[in-house]
Amino acid sequence: MQVEETELAGVLLFRPTPHHDERGLFTRTFDAAIAREHGVDLGEAAQDSQSRSRRGVIRGLHGRSGRGEAKLVRCAHGVILDTVIDIRPDSPTFGRRLQVRLDDTAFTHLYVPPGMLHGFQALSETADVCYRIDRPHDPDEDIAVRYDDPDLAIDWPLPVTVVSARDAQAPSWRSLLSALGRDRG
Repeated sequence: MQVEETELAGVLLFRPTPHHDERGLFTRTFDAAIAREHGVDLGEAAQDSQSRSRRGVIRGLHGRSGRGEAKLVRCAHGVILDTVIDIRPDSPTFGRRLQVRLDDTAFTHLYVPPGMLHGFQALSETADVCYRIDRPHDPDEDIAVRYDDPDLAIDWPLPVTVVSARDAQAPSWRSLLSALGRDRG
């Protein structure tokens, strides 16, 4: 398994090496020892979750307040465009974003450290996304920013087919900046 740093501080890509033969394939989808070598420890209380989305669906942009949450994200079936935005006030990459294609061919995993907004768009007819999260969900810590906020100007590759009511009503990037005490642009 190869591990690559990205242009967002602390965000990593884990790239498994699938073994293909006449039966199909086998790949290790997670190795805690390799993850720990790169500073990733999702703890013993990790939560595994999965979503299934139809083509064009956008989920996000979601984050957590307080100490945030770390997550390891992979697309188990289909293809997504995953988007991460750094909202850590003291980070050298604050406000920057990363977009990564995740699919069921390369099995790349995206490590999202605490203090990030996260969302994705399903690019295939169906996309199953798996999340390994470092702590239980607390709805009181949920934060969100609109997926189509003009200040973020995210280039989603497909027309948006469905978003949740929560995502459609999410506050703006400027509102989040104000809440974080970073009232700029």
